Amino acid sequence: MSELTDLYQEVILDHNKKRRAEGFNPLCGDQIQLYVKLDDGLISDIGFQGSGCAISKASASLMTSALKGRTAAEAGELFERFHQLVTTDDAADPGELGKLAVFSGVREFPARVKCASLAWHTLRAALEGKGEKVTTE
Repeated sequence: MSELTDLYQEVILDHNKKRRAEGFNPLCGDQIQLYVKLDDGLISDIGFQGSGCAISKASASLMTSALKGRTAAEAGELFERFHQLVTTDDAADPGELGKLAVFSGVREFPARVKCASLAWHTLRAALEGKGEKVTTE
């Protein structure tokens, strides 16, 4: 293969490892851009930038800390447990979620559930490779 062909293959393969998704909460204006780098199904790097309320930003920050080094499958499981925590009274023991347990009180304020879960829904879109913008509405 030529060097140019090698370069294009490397760029394409590298791009496939890096997932990006955008999330938006039209109710309050929270916005997030989430970046996930997967290496053989493992989240080797994850980060975000955006603007929003304290709950939205804290959720995104704690989510990225909790997921780095985990597999995409583990991230999906953690999404489900977190979503249960913020939406139902029947959630698993909040202590199992470590620092994420601080969001257990959010379920008492339905409008804030969307703030806390925005980063998580954006994560799901990134892992699924969806290009559209995620919205909490």
